[in-house]
Amino acid sequence: MLSDYQKIVESAWENRSLLQDLNTQSSIRQVIELLDKGKIRVAETTKNGWQVNEWIKKAVILYFPIQKMEVIKVGPFEFHDKIDLKTGYDNLGVRVVPHAIARHGSYVAKDVIMMPSYVNIGAYVDSGTMVDTWATVGSCAQIGKHVHLSGGVGIGGVLEPVQAAPVIIEDNCFIGSRCIIVEGVHVEKEAVLGANVVITKSTKIIDVSGKEPIEYKGYVPARSVVIPGSQTKKFNAGEYQVSCALIIGKRKESTNLKTSLNDALREYNVAV
Repeated sequence: MLSDYQKIVESAWENRSLLQDLNTQSSIRQVIELLDKGKIRVAETTKNGWQVNEWIKKAVILYFPIQKMEVIKVGPFEFHDKIDLKTGYDNLGVRVVPHAIARHGSYVAKDVIMMPSYVNIGAYVDSGTMVDTWATVGSCAQIGKHVHLSGGVGIGGVLEPVQAAPVIIEDNCFIGSRCIIVEGVHVEKEAVLGANVVITKSTKIIDVSGKEPIEYKGYVPARSVVIPGSQTKKFNAGEYQVSCALIIGKRKESTNLKTSLNDALREYNVAV
């Protein structure tokens, strides 16, 4: 069945006139339904690491042109969009505080708590995760189990290019207030990011916990404790400070996985 959907999506991707075909439209909508129920994912773990399912991203992109703009009314509120809002939270076992919104085609697992926040189409939010106030989970982002996305966190979305990996936040991570993680950055399990850490694909992530610095880009190793930092960079007009992220140590085994951000940072005598 999935292979049939994939063939139809790939054909429509190469020939957009096929979007007028009712069977093509139905297949694309079925793919979105499967995404909505968590039966398929834009990215998933394999024995060789994370794999991006490009054809599913293509289906999400193709979903927009076959949808019509409609008025959506929720009590006194009115929206005008092509994609329905997610529904049925009581059956899903998800706590949704007004004004939290998730779009149809996103998956929100049991025991997720959504404070006033936003989850976009194609995203996957696994069980026990907290999406705190005004946090946003962008299109196709992958959020693991028991993650805490603190207030104002921005998890970037990605649709094109289709081969680009989405942002991935693995299980038991704590993402501090106002952090921004975009451009397919991968944060491994149990990492702790202090408030205001900004990581893009080009941001230098520097492990300063040892005798010599170790640099990463686009990747935060498991159990890392990360704070915002800066480094000096030479430009034609002089030397200036450029933002970076500093790994100051590892989350200790003695640290409870549900510890507060302050507790994790206190172990390293850092206040953020």
